[in-house]
Amino acid sequence: MQELPECVDGLPNLCGSEQQIQGAVAAGRARPVFDGQTPVDISGVDSAFAVALHMHQPLIPAGGPDLRTAAIVSNLQWMLEHPDVGDNHNAPVFHWCYKRMGELIPQLLGEGKQPRIMLEYSGTLLHGLRHMGLDDVFDALRPLARDPDLRQAVEWLGCPWGHAVAPSTPVQDYRLHVRAWQHHFAAIFGLEALGRVRGFSPAEMALPNHPDVAYAFVKTLNDCGYGWLLVQEHTVELPDGRPLERPHLPHRLVCASSGGDTAEIVAVVKTQGSDTKLVGQLQPYDEAKGLSRLELAGRLVPPLVTQIADGENGGVMMNEFPAKYLEVVRACSGSRTPMLNVTEYLEQLFATGIEPADLPAIQPLDQHRIWEQMAPGDGPDRLAGVVEQLRREDGRFHMEGGSWTNDRSWVRGYDQVLIPMEHASALFQERVLGRGVFTGDPRYRTALFHLLAAETSCYRYWGKGVWTDYGAELSRRVADIVTHDR
Repeated sequence: MQELPECVDGLPNLCGSEQQIQGAVAAGRARPVFDGQTPVDISGVDSAFAVALHMHQPLIPAGGPDLRTAAIVSNLQWMLEHPDVGDNHNAPVFHWCYKRMGELIPQLLGEGKQPRIMLEYSGTLLHGLRHMGLDDVFDALRPLARDPDLRQAVEWLGCPWGHAVAPSTPVQDYRLHVRAWQHHFAAIFGLEALGRVRGFSPAEMALPNHPDVAYAFVKTLNDCGYGWLLVQEHTVELPDGRPLERPHLPHRLVCASSGGDTAEIVAVVKTQGSDTKLVGQLQPYDEAKGLSRLELAGRLVPPLVTQIADGENGGVMMNEFPAKYLEVVRACSGSRTPMLNVTEYLEQLFATGIEPADLPAIQPLDQHRIWEQMAPGDGPDRLAGVVEQLRREDGRFHMEGGSWTNDRSWVRGYDQVLIPMEHASALFQERVLGRGVFTGDPRYRTALFHLLAAETSCYRYWGKGVWTDYGAELSRRVADIVTHDR
């Protein structure tokens, strides 16, 4: 297959090669990722642990004094250019964090150890790094995606290109985010490397719990070829509404819609809340050492403790993680509690004869309360009535989804950014998708780039003020592009 250019007309390659992307994903699914490339056999271990690093920087309209005309730059670039503001002095360390696994992995493999790491890089970060000319990051990361001697230790995870939160991003836009990331990743690291991406990491660990949105979310992942999804423990429930009983085993996330359709995907559960100390100090290793094999579908299998954290954010991750990672990998390599990547674990698990259908079913949080009042297939009007009734009965009930934190809404109080975003999305739907504009058309790519950048979660996470102004301005540019650029 012919490789894709990384940039097209000065923008990242986000669209226009859908058939090549689908072909690369399908070709990759025809063969295992780690078969014959891993010395770790789960039949001889008691437990294991997996660690993922989430890397992200938003794109912001801050390349100039006037918000309406300012160039779109990486937040990392703005930090480097304004080192005296806030914690911007950390920017050079962030830069190193984005490439340091390219140093640590070869070092440990050279020692005969068995390092493992899962990496998730947002599209806005990747574009920003390239736009800044930080090619050293790509030089460090490329071997981890392509070199057969190194990639045994590294699993890349897919994500929404613009770090959009799934519960409150229009479903058609979220699919565009997922496809755009696949385009961009393949253009940087190659189509073959894309074919080995099996897992998906949702931004902010945000999982929709509205039945129709959750169904569309999982169907998007199915259609885009993903095999498993990372979920936060407190965002899911058993079908009867109880909490998960054995979170360190894989599950099957089943999402039914009001129309009666069902989509499901293997779910790997991230336990506990978000605390970079958990990953920065490699706490999953200590937790895993206290576990033993569990019964699953008539077989005893090792549980997997799984965690993800920002790979660069916070003093522990910036300063303590490298030394602790080296220490723990050296200690766990060859032990009965090894470090594994999730796909490496799942491929061996399913090779024992266990099927995805054997995994315990779970669903998004609070859906049992809905299905107590109606059945899938009763229709969206019935669903809307049930949701409204439950809201009246319980002021805490909501369909805003869940994320790594249960004390933050990604909807309430953000009209300043959500209303312009929804307006931009509606215009894109009407004037671009609705009119069948070719995905390779420069107008399509330009509008898509701005739309996906506008839907970044940071414009809500950091509260009101300049960040919501950034999000609203990017949405305004989308509307301007699709309205006036013919």
